[in-house]
Formats: sequence, C-alpha cells, structure tokens
Amino acid sequence: MQTKFQLVVLISLFLWTTVTNAQEQAEALNLEQSIAIALQQSAFVHSAQQEIQRADFRQKEARADFFPKVKTGYNFTQLNEPSYTKIPDTGLFPLDRITVGPLHTYVWNITIEQPLFTGWLLTTNYKLAKLGFDIAKLQEMRAKLDLIRQVKEDYFSILKTEKILEVATQAEEQVAEHVKVAQAFFEVGIIPKNDLLQAEVELAQREQDVIRAENGVALAKSKFNTTLRRDINTPVKIIDILTYNPSNLNLDNCLQKAYCNRPEMKEAELKVEEAQKQIEVAKSQFYPGLALKLNYEKQGDTYDIHGTKFRDEESWSVLTSFSWTPWEWGKTYYSVKENQVRLIQAEDMLIQVRDAIALEVKDAYLKLRETEKNIAVAEAAVVQAEENFRLNEQRYKEQVATTTDVMDAQTLLTQAKTNYYNALSDYNIARAQLERAMGITLSEGVE
Repeated sequence: MQTKFQLVVLISLFLWTTVTNAQEQAEALNLEQSIAIALQQSAFVHSAQQEIQRADFRQKEARADFFPKVKTGYNFTQLNEPSYTKIPDTGLFPLDRITVGPLHTYVWNITIEQPLFTGWLLTTNYKLAKLGFDIAKLQEMRAKLDLIRQVKEDYFSILKTEKILEVATQAEEQVAEHVKVAQAFFEVGIIPKNDLLQAEVELAQREQDVIRAENGVALAKSKFNTTLRRDINTPVKIIDILTYNPSNLNLDNCLQKAYCNRPEMKEAELKVEEAQKQIEVAKSQFYPGLALKLNYEKQGDTYDIHGTKFRDEESWSVLTSFSWTPWEWGKTYYSVKENQVRLIQAEDMLIQVRDAIALEVKDAYLKLRETEKNIAVAEAAVVQAEENFRLNEQRYKEQVATTTDVMDAQTLLTQAKTNYYNALSDYNIARAQLERAMGITLSEGVE
C-alpha cells in the first residue's frame, strides 16, 4: 500500500513538473511576439493611427465642398412703424401715404448653392487633403519602424545582460573552487596565509560582479517592459536568439533599398508635391468665382408664416452668382511668391533627408561590419583564455603557479567571454539599426 502511495506521489510530482515547465516555456516570448505586443500597445503607434483617421476626415471634408450646400434661416423683424409710401397731395386721395408693409415680419428661407467654378480651388484642396492622408500613413510606418528597432535593441540587451550574468556566476564558481583548493593547501602548510586571503578577496569581488550583473538584467527587463507598455515589474522570459548570422549585403544595395523604402524619403517627396499644390491654391484667387443658387422663401406677419396682405406667402428664385476681386494691392501675387519659396524649401529638405539617410545607412553598415569582425576576434580570445585558465589552475595545483597567476587568468577569461557576448549583442543590434536605416520591417529582414 505504501509503495502504491509513493508511486502516485511520484507520478503527480512528475506531471506537475512537466506542466509547470510547459507553462514556463509557453510564457517565453520570441522576438516576433515581443514586436507584436509592442505594436499593439504603443501609444506612439496609436497616435499615428489616430492621425490617419483625422487625415481621412479632412479628405472627406474637402470632398464635401464639391456638392451643393443647403442653408436655412428664420428671421424676425420689428419696425417702429409699418412701411409706407408717400402720395403727392393732388386732392384726389384723402391720405398722404399708403401702408405697403407690415409692422412685424417673419421670414423662413432655404438656399441651395452649387459652386460651378472656383479657379480649381476645390480640386486642389481635395488633392492636398489626399496628400495629407498619404503623409499620415507614412508617419505611422515611421513610428512602427522606430518601435520595432527599439524592441530589437531591448530584446538583445536582455540576452546580453543574461549572458554576462552567466559569465559572472561562472567566474564566481571558479574562484570559489580555487578558494577551496587554497584553503586545503593552507591547512597543510603548502601556501602562506596571504595567498588564501588574496583568493578570498577575489571571491568577494566576483560576488559583487554577480550582483551588478543581476541588476543589469533587471534594468534591461524593466526597459523591455516599458517599451512593450507593460508593468515595469512584469516577469520577463524570452527565447535566446543571440547568435551570429552572417549578412551578404553591400553598401550600395543598402542605400538603394533605403531610398526606396524609407518613409522619411517618401514623406519628403510628398511634402514637395504638397508645396506645389499650395501654389495652385494661391493662384486660384486670380480667377473669378461662379456659383448657381436656388432660393425658396416664406414670409408672413405671424410666427407661423402664412403671408401678409402685402405679399404672397411663398416665393422662389434661381440665380447665377459671379464674383471676382481683380485688385487687392498684390495680395494674391505675394501669396503665390510666398508659396513658391516654400516649394524651394521643401525641395531643399528632400535633399537634406536623402543625405541624412545615406549617412545613417553607412554608419549602421560600418557598425555591422565592425561588430562582425569583433565576433571572430572575441571568439578566438575566449578559446585562448579558457586554455590559459586551465593551464594555470593545473600549475597551481602542482604548486608551480601562484594565486595571482590563477586570478589573472580567470580575469582574462571573464573579460574575454564578456567581450564575446558584447560583440554578439552589438552585432545583432547593429543589424536592427541597419534594418531601420533601410526602412525594412521584421518580415523582410536583412540577408
């Protein structure tokens, strides 16, 4: 009976451990999931999406100007005395004036106005609104690219700090093992007290390194949570992808992709087109305006408007309105000139944006190549440092090396491993920065 009970307990413990490990594994985020969460939660992306909606409303607002406008009004007029017409004194009429209007007048009217020609103002304003919509979409893309780059940087920063924590922990364990050997040697009188003290001091230093590394991991995870707009203390577990994947890009291809993909480049081009449209808006004031109006009116001397004895209750009219301001002391001329200057500025800005993109791409490309070379150098240094540490440990056990030799070798090993993981992390972050400089999303990647 007791054996069966123990077996049930062991099976339950195994199942519980399996489920717990599966849950922990399921909770670990990969880079794609992290980016998806950030894009969904980001206030910057949300604000950019709201700007798209606002631009869409502006576009619809500009389109509405093409259609007839309906206006209505209700007016009340109180005179000090009824309207009248004077009659010359000829002796034929007993009165010297005749009343021609009521004392109180109530008027309700509806006016329908259809613009016929505005000097292409309405068409140009609609095109401007459409350009604003396109620019808003580019700004959303820019916000997403910036966020994706930030998530990648934070993701690889976590992996780097975790690797550095592993290195620090391993160094602490190695020094602790050395302290045990030194303690044994001291107890049998092989080494003096100061050699043991030196090893113990070195162990205390390694313990402090572990504490600093733990804080580095905690800070990196807090920054990651902030980017994903989660609580800063939310536990973070991510998939380890801190590897070296060589890229075969050359600088010219990177530049061409950046010129084609970067939303900043496309936005600057649209700004030039927008400035051209603003010139057309200013020139529209040179032309006359033409509109068709239909007016319907009801009039009466009571609030319910049923006419008066002087006028019929209803009336309507159709008219064509022509308006033109041929002279305003050069106001329209100078407005056109002002917008022509804005066009020149927009064209200059396009050149500046192109130059800035080229510099950003080259800087990111050179950093990628630099970190790529550092990985190979750091990897070779780790192999050499491990062998150096192993030899010095063996020599110390044979008492042909000192504690200082072992600690120096261990310090070199720790530094070599730290340099390797820094180079590996810097390489992946440089890839992320190059992808952003090229305007490439996660799905496209850098090959």
